Amino acid sequence: MTTQADTTDTRIPPREECVLRYVLERRAAAHPDRPYLKLPDGSAVSYGAFCDAVRRTAAGLAALGVKQGDYVNVWLPNTVDMVRVWFAINWLGAVYVPINTAYRGGVLAHVIANGNAEVMIVAADLVGRLGDIDRSRLRTLVIAGTMPPAIPGLAYTPLEKLDADPATLPPLGQPIEPWDTQSIIYTSGTTGRSKGVLSSYAHLWHMSGAQAFPMLAESDCYLVYLPFFHVGGTLPVVAMLNRGGAIGMGGDFTTEAFWPTVRATGATYTILLGVMSTFLSKRPPQPDDRDHSLAKVTMIPLPDDSQAFGSRFGCTIYTLFNMTEVSVPIVSEADPQTIGTCGRQREGVDLRIVDAHDREVPVGQVGELIVRTDAPWALNSGYHRNPEATAPAWRNGWFHTGDAFRKDDQGNYFFVDRMKDAIRRRGENISSFEVEAEILAYPKVRECAVVAVRNEIAEDDVLAIIAPAPGETIDPLSLLEFLKPRLAHFMLPRYFRIMTDLPKTPTQKVEKYVLRQQGLTAETWDREKAGVTIKREKIGG
Repeated sequence: MTTQADTTDTRIPPREECVLRYVLERRAAAHPDRPYLKLPDGSAVSYGAFCDAVRRTAAGLAALGVKQGDYVNVWLPNTVDMVRVWFAINWLGAVYVPINTAYRGGVLAHVIANGNAEVMIVAADLVGRLGDIDRSRLRTLVIAGTMPPAIPGLAYTPLEKLDADPATLPPLGQPIEPWDTQSIIYTSGTTGRSKGVLSSYAHLWHMSGAQAFPMLAESDCYLVYLPFFHVGGTLPVVAMLNRGGAIGMGGDFTTEAFWPTVRATGATYTILLGVMSTFLSKRPPQPDDRDHSLAKVTMIPLPDDSQAFGSRFGCTIYTLFNMTEVSVPIVSEADPQTIGTCGRQREGVDLRIVDAHDREVPVGQVGELIVRTDAPWALNSGYHRNPEATAPAWRNGWFHTGDAFRKDDQGNYFFVDRMKDAIRRRGENISSFEVEAEILAYPKVRECAVVAVRNEIAEDDVLAIIAPAPGETIDPLSLLEFLKPRLAHFMLPRYFRIMTDLPKTPTQKVEKYVLRQQGLTAETWDREKAGVTIKREKIGG
């Protein structure tokens, strides 16, 4: 068997630098008392204490039968427990497979079946959603919180039982290598179900490295608001582990709590996604606007008033482009002056903007962004158990992002639109296919299409265009009530439009581009104007 020691190829980082188990061991030995996880209440978990907790948890998972190469679901909110069980899974050489805490119904059943795990670590509040879906091979639940009612066919174990003697840890069958799969993170589907992105340790190392985040140093504390079941939450944890720095556990983003959390954690860097920076900018000026530790902020996308934000709060501003499958191929300089830019091509990647036949388009024209790297394993390893999606995404040796871009003659890249049929709402990617599947389950619906429309602030809202079954009429409010237990809160449409028939091509495919162009019509029902409020379910008290 070939191992990393059998080659002199320096393009792949040594396992001691990129495999989480080995990096954590090294950090805990070098500076055991240094804070790694910093909490909004001012407390912290040191590298040494965290490494010990991870080893004890890994021993508990091993006692449940988890072994190297297994897949393990994690369905928890952003807590220290979430990070601990994630690292414990990887400590064993198993694959971490997190699930969005908003998932339910058919979407939840799909990702469980695709992940093919037998063990899930889950918040007690979420267990009830498993009762009436196909759970595939899932057999054991490790419960965080009060034990919920039993579900036939599932064995329960309290999370506390994973606190086992690390002396019982079994030896690895073989070293964990940089090219081994670290995680499967689910990203939105395009014209199909959500896809599980296979990420190696080397992929995450490149994604969080010095070329992608040149502004980060060992002395930094990276404040995280994005969920750990997304790459936006995964990446910071890895980035600061590799640097020996700290993570600030931000919890749920709110305008009121943001600056107090920055001060409590001593955060020096964060990413503000979508409307986060807008909400902060619209707060009335305060005498302590610069009385904080935050020195660097990456804004995605870069707003027109980014320089005003930096001046008011005393922060250096950056922007970038990334997606779960790639490794931050586009990054900006400090305080970019070009309005709307995502940045420029970073060292170590090749980028092209191409037409539908992979022919490069002239500078200034719009096409699909495709990516490749000069290092093996620096991009995704495909989609888990989904060769039908992997092959077209990787055609001709380049990864196809599905996103429309243009480039100017100065080398600045500009995101134009999503070529793929996905919707982005409040930081969440939504598969229109999955929303449509649940709408079609409503007996009165004959056909439907779901598209994005721009909202009043930024990003997208969801518009559902529906044709009723013969002899039926559709009440949007009744349909919304039907969808609430079946879809995550962020996937629920804001707008409903009823049509007799949807526009179609000669081959009977719905012409979504026509519906997008029509947008919000006079007869479109808006649940917000109707006074219907959708709130995210609070997990864990």
